[in-house]
Amino acid sequence: MSLPMRLRRAGMYIVLSAIALAFVGPFLILLSAGLKPAGQAVFSFPPDIVPRPPVLDWVIEAWTAIPFPTYLLNSVIYVGVTVPLYIVVSALCAYPLALMNFRGKNLIFFAILSTMFLPSEVMLIPRFLVVSELGMADTFAGVILPGVLSAFGVFLLRQTFAGVPREVVDAARTDGCHELRIFWHVMVPAARPTLAILGIFGFISVWNSFIWPLVVLKDSAKYPVALGIAYLAGITGTDVRSLAAGTIISIIPVVIVFMIMQRHVLEGMRGAVKG
Repeated sequence: MSLPMRLRRAGMYIVLSAIALAFVGPFLILLSAGLKPAGQAVFSFPPDIVPRPPVLDWVIEAWTAIPFPTYLLNSVIYVGVTVPLYIVVSALCAYPLALMNFRGKNLIFFAILSTMFLPSEVMLIPRFLVVSELGMADTFAGVILPGVLSAFGVFLLRQTFAGVPREVVDAARTDGCHELRIFWHVMVPAARPTLAILGIFGFISVWNSFIWPLVVLKDSAKYPVALGIAYLAGITGTDVRSLAAGTIISIIPVVIVFMIMQRHVLEGMRGAVKG
């Protein structure tokens, strides 16, 4: 390898390392703050990242200061119900918009698409009024229902379904497959990478949801983990170590799920390339 090529590659590695450090650095500082002993300063310059020695006192305090297991279980319930429904409803809405011909199809699609440009805060009051009229305020269903349908999911899957060769769909119809069978056996396998991406985005969105549960819930026993962290901040006040430890606990499931789903995305992409 020539010297200019080596210098170019070394420069690329330096730039990529700097970008990675910019993203990972705040998490390392957070992890360090949650594991530092009481005698070691949290804020210092230059940053003192290594805990000496690492302790779990703040993790235990964050776990016991609030009903953390309850909040984690609530978030698992919200994610476990919302994300599958979100994917199924988005796929069922996207399929006819991509492959069926009916009057007003484009108008419906653009109406759904237009909601993507609205700030989420604009929809808080209408959503709360609807949920209240349905008698679902301060319930798990009131938190879950508004997250089931997303214009982003419909748009992304509609574009994915439209990219499937029309000949494949026509051949399936010629063989006598009805629309639901085409959807399940042709479209869903073809959209597996997109479904995995939607699963990742949906999980992160629901797990980190804060404003909507804060608006619709009154009973703290139904809080998700994001609201639990805010509750912990109110209890501990300026105790940065306990707050950092609680935040670390809430981040761990997100990291695990992302690593698992990332593997499925890569497998789906390899399958699409082979196909």
